[in-house]
Amino acid sequence: MSFNHFGSDCIEHCLACSQICYSTALNHCLEAGGKHVEPGHFTLMLNCAKVCETCAMLQMSNSSFSFHICGLCAEICEACAENCASIGDMNDCVTACTRCAESCREMAS
Repeated sequence: MSFNHFGSDCIEHCLACSQICYSTALNHCLEAGGKHVEPGHFTLMLNCAKVCETCAMLQMSNSSFSFHICGLCAEICEACAENCASIGDMNDCVTACTRCAESCREMAS
């Protein structure tokens, strides 16, 4: 594969964010209830997980579209991080989304 070291880091951040968002949504949020399962929040978490997974896969295949998806992934991760921070008790998700957004922003530029 021809992606550089930074691209490899971005892939790792995307995969980690996807895993944390899925796991947090399907375990923590469902158990916590309330604001954690409101449609806007829950859907955003699942969207974030999926776009991160897709972003990683496009990068791994050296797709010419990976830079475009990185920009979108960064936007969604930033929105998810802000939303999770506002709800509270979701620090792992906030950290993973922030880290992924930063990596994706650099890849998109």
